[in-house]
Amino acid sequence: MPSLFLKPRARSILPPQPRPSFWSPILKPIQFIDERYARAVLSPLFFAIAFLGFSPEPTQAHILQNAHFKKRIALNCNRQYGKSTIAAILIAHRLFTQPNSLVLIVAPAGRQAGETFLKVLDFLYLLDLGPLHSDRINPHSVVLPNGSRLVSLPAVEGTTRGFSSVSLILFDEASRIKDRIYFAFRPMVAVAKGDLILISTPNGRRGFFYREVIGLDRDANQWFRHTGPVTDCLPRISQDVIDEEQAKGDSYFRQEWLCQFLESAIYAMDELTINNLIKQYVEAYKWL
Repeated sequence: MPSLFLKPRARSILPPQPRPSFWSPILKPIQFIDERYARAVLSPLFFAIAFLGFSPEPTQAHILQNAHFKKRIALNCNRQYGKSTIAAILIAHRLFTQPNSLVLIVAPAGRQAGETFLKVLDFLYLLDLGPLHSDRINPHSVVLPNGSRLVSLPAVEGTTRGFSSVSLILFDEASRIKDRIYFAFRPMVAVAKGDLILISTPNGRRGFFYREVIGLDRDANQWFRHTGPVTDCLPRISQDVIDEEQAKGDSYFRQEWLCQFLESAIYAMDELTINNLIKQYVEAYKWL
């Protein structure tokens, strides 16, 4: 015969669960952010070491650690310094840590832009992001699973229109790019408040690269500048190689290896002489 009294239910040993609030779906993903990823977002240097397995030299580590705090970066470095590799790391960092970012690589020729593009791809493959594909519009482009996109372009008139809300633009071999191309690309970062990176060796005392490295413009304090002569690359570049290159000529060595801005011999007078000849207080019509 069934009992007339119901048996008491066993009391649960689990604490009462709080009722979900409005913020639960928003705060839950934040609780599981990987600590390594959080550090990588804040430090391109940590990103390069921990995620890419890159071992930077002291001067390269200095650039990766400090350039991140500036919106404008100018690297005036000698051949084989590693400036393209540093730029590729900064680009990979932007694409990986900031979803839906658009990054452009601009160089005097498509082949030069393609070389830096391939360096970025090599770093992206190390991140094991899954299959990467083109944007189906630009021949040298890649789209990441997080929506970020990378496009490489030659510095010609036909490529300076059509992009907007650009997060970062790299000007590779910037001293060989014409001023009008540089000024045509600059407005593309206005809406997104994007960054500019210039990397090159000197090419005379003219052009936007010279002015930005020297700091002649009004926005000079917004730039992170670094000049890297070949002496920073010892012993990776041996002293024997340096001595051999120095024997090729003083002007060549000072410009290509010591990163000094020298006047080109193709002009009858250098820029400083012309500026000294100009008398601002003399009215030209009085000489007629």
